[in-house]
Amino acid sequence: MSGRLRARVVGVGSYLPARVVTNEELSERLPTSDTWIRERTGIRMRHLAAEGECTSDLATAAAKRALASAGLEAAEVDLLVLATSTPDHTFPATATAVQRKLAMGPAIAFDVQAVCAGFAYALSLAHGLLATRQARRALVIGAETFSRILDWEDRSTCVLFGDGAGALVLEAEEQTGTVLDRGILAVELCADGRHYHHLYVDGGPSSTGTVGHLRMNGREVFRYAVTALTDSAQRVCRKLQLEPDQVDWFVPHQANRRIIEAVARRLGIALERVALTVDRHANTSAASIPLALDELHQSGQLEPGHLVLVSAIGGGFAWGSVLLRW
Repeated sequence: MSGRLRARVVGVGSYLPARVVTNEELSERLPTSDTWIRERTGIRMRHLAAEGECTSDLATAAAKRALASAGLEAAEVDLLVLATSTPDHTFPATATAVQRKLAMGPAIAFDVQAVCAGFAYALSLAHGLLATRQARRALVIGAETFSRILDWEDRSTCVLFGDGAGALVLEAEEQTGTVLDRGILAVELCADGRHYHHLYVDGGPSSTGTVGHLRMNGREVFRYAVTALTDSAQRVCRKLQLEPDQVDWFVPHQANRRIIEAVARRLGIALERVALTVDRHANTSAASIPLALDELHQSGQLEPGHLVLVSAIGGGFAWGSVLLRW
């Protein structure tokens, strides 16, 4: 069988802001409680960016750790894809700010905006560019400062989110073209704009001229997320004639523990093989999956050769799954 280029993971890193906000702290200024938040979401705490700490700062810190993990210098990377819904500025792309802070030099650099599904979309784009030889090595980053777009008087949303960043370094590598390959094996992406107003920010340059705040129809998001994530995971596995329960790790977007558990049950994946960081990180949007991957890697639980299923859904609704071998 002839070989093909695949995007293989060669480095991983993450960054969380120093400030930790517990449920108890939030309950001192909101009509909520630790019990209320935990029972509905599984969240205990979240990290919030410091004053003056931008999305590009978080992304740069995670990228540096991923590069160190890969044993590479920034100048050896020729593609940077940043998934974020909270850019430093309306333009230019925050990816170029990260590129500058890394002293990376001329390279392809752009942002991807698919909210919480952004990292799955970014992985797919990076894989495509590497597989078609438009780049050799890529930094794929998910970074968010959602604390800047929250309405801190709305207890139904502000308790759910946190800030953070995670990054992978990918390298194009000639492989056999089989399920035993290392790297990205299959991708499944989708979106349905009919659900646009169930999860959105009520501001923007062309609509209101303001930044706005996050608004969410929680009941509808929960219902649709379970169905869409399950379907997406099943579809990406079918591309390789696999069943979801054959994966070593399921790494879903960390939005809500109840959503994660419901999807895992439907897929037949035991909770011992499901990455769970939502209790400590809350929902970090596009950063949640690389943060979870780095935690698994740092703990030694994610080993070379492991088959990993990544699935995420976010506003739009946009969703997607990626199957990769570590």
